[in-house]
Parts: sequence; C-alpha cells; structure tokens
Amino acid sequence: MQIGEVIRKYRKSADMTQEEMANRLGVTAPAVNKWENGNSYPDITLLAPIARLLGISTDELLSYHEDLSSEEIQGLVRTADNNFQTENYEDVFHWIKKELEKYPNCDQLIWQMAVMLDANRLMKDLPDSGNCADYICSCYTHVLGSTDETLRCHAADSLFGFYMRKEEYETAGKYLQYFSVQNPERKRKQAEIYQKTGRIQEAYKTYEELLFAEYQVVNGILTGMYMLALQENNSSKAHLLIDKQSGLARLFEMGKYYEASCRLDLAAFEQDAKSAAEIMSQMLDSVDHIFSFRSSPLYEHMTFKDPQADFIEKLKNNLISCFQDKETFNFLEEQTNYANE
Repeated sequence: MQIGEVIRKYRKSADMTQEEMANRLGVTAPAVNKWENGNSYPDITLLAPIARLLGISTDELLSYHEDLSSEEIQGLVRTADNNFQTENYEDVFHWIKKELEKYPNCDQLIWQMAVMLDANRLMKDLPDSGNCADYICSCYTHVLGSTDETLRCHAADSLFGFYMRKEEYETAGKYLQYFSVQNPERKRKQAEIYQKTGRIQEAYKTYEELLFAEYQVVNGILTGMYMLALQENNSSKAHLLIDKQSGLARLFEMGKYYEASCRLDLAAFEQDAKSAAEIMSQMLDSVDHIFSFRSSPLYEHMTFKDPQADFIEKLKNNLISCFQDKETFNFLEEQTNYANE
C-alpha cells in the first residue's frame, strides 16, 4: 500500500476531511489531495505529525512492514514452530498475534501463522471456544481478499476444513466458490459435504465423475510423455509409458479396446508387424464393447449419453479403412511378402 493510500484509509477511519487534516498539519487541502492520489509525497518533516494525527506509527504510514521476503517469512514461521515446542499454546498465540499486527498486509505470513495455530490447536485437542478459534478464522477470512489467487484458494481450503470440523456443512460449502470450476478439489470437497450430510447417491456420483475425468487427464499426460520419448528416440521409455497407459485403462475399467488401442501407434512407429497385427485384431474384436465402462461398478451412478445406433458399425469401418492405409501400415504388407519369399 502506498503512503497516499495509507493516509486516505486512516483519515477516513478518523472521520476527518482533507481540509480538516490540512488545517491540523499547516498545509493546504490540495496538498493532502495530491498525497492521497499519489501525485506528490509529504515532506519528510511531516511524517511524524501525520502519523500522530492518524494514530499510527511512522512504520505503518510508510508501509514498512507490508512486504516481507520469503526468507523473512520462513524465519518467522521457524521461530513460531520452535516456540510451539518449548512454550505453552496460549503464549505462542499471543506472540503470533503481536507479530501479525506488525505485518497486516503480508497475506502469506498471515495464512501460514493461522495454519500453524490451527494445526497445533488440533494436535493439543484444545476447544474451539474462545478468542483463539475466532482469531484463526479471521486470519483465513482476511487472506480471502488477497490479490494472490493461490493464497485465496489456500485460505478457502483452510476455512472449508475449519467449518467441516465444526460440522457446519452449509457454511463450509460457501467457500467452494473460491475454487475454479475446473479445479477437481472443488468437486471432491462437494462430494465430502454430500457424504457428511447423508446424500450418499450424490456423493457417489460426484466421486465417479471425478474418477472418470481424471482418467482422461492422466491418459492425456501419458500420451504427451510418450510423444516426448519418441522425439528423443527413447524406445525403452516409450514402451514403459505405453504399458502404463494400457494398465491405466485396465485400472479404470475402460475396457479391452482402450487397453489395446494405445499400443498401435508404437507398433507402427517401430514397424513391428506381428505386434501391429495382434493389436488390430484385439481392437476389432473389442470394438463392439467400446462402451463397456458404462456397466462398470466404478461408474454405476453416472448417466452417459447413448451413442447413435450405427456408431459401432461406422467405427468398425473406419478402423478397417485406417488399417488399410498404405502410408502408415505398408510395412505389414512388405514384411508379409518378405516372409513368403
């Protein structure tokens, strides 16, 4: 926060006009206006009188304690951790509270100290009643206003856990809005609320949707890594990744088609006619059951769209057409002819 913003904040808190402040300091109202808008700065001789007038320290006026380096933050965190090992909780609580008063704008420090207070309170099995729990909650709430998205999510996560432990599930659910709709943690936490509130079928469905979506994500990651291995001509790693991809399809009960199909590209790349022919045969044999995952108990609460009536037939024809592509699979014919000579 710039000095002008600090002046404006505390002047308004004191219910003081710019003109009143100017009169008290012996300057003009336009001068105060320029300070607050960042167009100029107070003379150094005015810093102490301004701080006294606003009821703050010169350090706070200059935002001296606003920004801390990562090293400074971790130093304070280590000190707090050591204090928890050697002193009683109440004393450490007051020490942390006093330290945070020095750094009211350091959201990272505020969140980390609140987490430490919360965790140690739980480990020592201290009650939620009293100022401590309220103070921890207020720290988390303060960090919700951070400009750092990651810190906002951390604070929301902490508040979610705070109210889940108190079995205040409706309140806990309000903090899910701070998680992006693309963030799987939002959905997982919603499933946890469903479970705790007895909405078992909804919890199952939500978890299953997460599971199905995560298969797509991990499968895509393995494909990307496999392409990198090919780019580096790393055959052993390419085989490892394809084995993992096939095993992933088996683990998530996606069906034989998906277990086999991921192997075809590598067989074609290596021009391994025997493996390619076996994989093609497996794909054609299992294509009729390409949607077998719909009947898996892993996804029994999910609703899937029905495929078009002729989808399987079209897919089978497309596969046969693909397998006959001479540019990609010409090695099959060449190796067959060679073996017959």
